[in-house]
Amino acid sequence: MGIIGGLGPETTSEFYLDIIFSCQKKDKIARPAIIISSVPLPYKIEKDSISKNVDIKKCLPFLIDEAKRLEKAKVDFIAMPCNSLHIFIEDIRKAVKIPVLSIIEETVKFIKENKFKKVGVIATLATVENKLYQNAFKINKIEYEVPNTFQQKKIGKCILNLVNGLRKNSDKKEIINIINDLKKKNVDCIILACTDLHLLISKHPTLKIFDTMKIFANVSVKEILH
Repeated sequence: MGIIGGLGPETTSEFYLDIIFSCQKKDKIARPAIIISSVPLPYKIEKDSISKNVDIKKCLPFLIDEAKRLEKAKVDFIAMPCNSLHIFIEDIRKAVKIPVLSIIEETVKFIKENKFKKVGVIATLATVENKLYQNAFKINKIEYEVPNTFQQKKIGKCILNLVNGLRKNSDKKEIINIINDLKKKNVDCIILACTDLHLLISKHPTLKIFDTMKIFANVSVKEILH
């Protein structure tokens, strides 16, 4: 397996450890062979991509280069634990001949299998503006709600703080308030469609919250063991 590190190094390491420990629980014969390719994105591109959805296309050459390096290393498949960078998943798939799993496709499949009817989406501006989940939900006839423009700016600041290693109680409160507003719109679950957000919140007293990274890790484990 090959992992392309996304926006934020802490997420990539947690994704890796989750896969290692989950595989050990299911099969203690050996640890899985995993290669991590950390994308050397300039900080300005990372910041503008997360908070403004600006210049995110500048990420693509870096992603394709890393995917090709993993292919040369003879990994069986690639996983990219970053929702926003899935804007380019079809470009990456065209650039290599090995399977590239999609966190979007697997999350939507999970929502559908568990028969949730209406989903609240908490994500980066890039994920929301490019309608990665909205389009996938429409195809699968799943209703959804996204935060308003003002709330989305707040989410962007929270995510940027997490990427920079800052966990603030005030950010946690902001996310909880946004989730409570989405609840008023009759969503029956929330997806944290940014793989850093679970660092702020993982549970809600009255609403199911699903971390897309955890869903993706579980799928990756099944693929490894298969």
